Amino acid sequence: MDYFKNGDEIEISSNEEGFRGSWYSGTLIKKVKKQKVLVEYKTILANELGQKKLREELDVVLVRPPPPRESHCRFKLSDEVDAYIQDGWWEGVITEVLEDGRFAVYFRANGEQTKFWPSELRLHREWVDYQRWVPPLQPEEVAEDKSTPENLKPVKETVQLNFNQGAQVEVRSDEEGFEGAWLSATILRRLKKEKYMVQYQNFRNDKNTELLTEEADGRNIRPQPPKTEYVDCFKVLQKVDALYKDCWWTGMISKVLRGKKYVVYFHETQEKMEFKHGDLRQHQDWIDGKWIIPS
Repeated sequence: MDYFKNGDEIEISSNEEGFRGSWYSGTLIKKVKKQKVLVEYKTILANELGQKKLREELDVVLVRPPPPRESHCRFKLSDEVDAYIQDGWWEGVITEVLEDGRFAVYFRANGEQTKFWPSELRLHREWVDYQRWVPPLQPEEVAEDKSTPENLKPVKETVQLNFNQGAQVEVRSDEEGFEGAWLSATILRRLKKEKYMVQYQNFRNDKNTELLTEEADGRNIRPQPPKTEYVDCFKVLQKVDALYKDCWWTGMISKVLRGKKYVVYFHETQEKMEFKHGDLRQHQDWIDGKWIIPS
């Protein structure tokens, strides 16, 4: 594991119940053993006395570099963002642009919506294969920012979703026990604004008489990922999708086993499971209407 050096500034994903999926600033103290590191949080204390910062020994998959920050970013409707709450960054999506300059952000993890100022938000980025950020930092984002709080106004933009009847898609679940999983479905028809009626391909209704049909939010729908070139062997720390319970779950390879089997770590549930090679696919991100394939 040569991705980090002792003393590196990092972000740490929390294991604690109620804080899973959030990221906190920290420092890598030292490498403990293969795939394990000792970290120190910058904003979380070891006890109520506040004399020492919390230190923990964690799996390296819970650690990443700090994401690049834009000198200036005009957020818009449906942007995937991280919001700063309780000394950590939490993933959400912008659902409303408010007249006072704030943004309403919906958090899929708990189903809550909260308002934030632009200074409390950053674009959500994934650290892919310990090589690159997705989406990447664009040249215009690092240009000198000459705007002032008085003339900087949020851009109001509506993202038009154009899924036609019969389109084969994947729908992200918010159901308990399936949070974050992607389910194969077919678009039956478009409903009101950014809403669709979908029929799942692998799930049936409670009476088991027909395929399950329900209303889905457009923010949780994407086209089915295109097929990629065959991967002969996945690598440790490579991001993958794993087929489990007829759904695709995003995870990371934590161990390569014999016989083309792998141990996959799932960030959202903090769990590890073993999978055969044929039950994994290369992870792809659907960003701004394009599929981004990690290289």
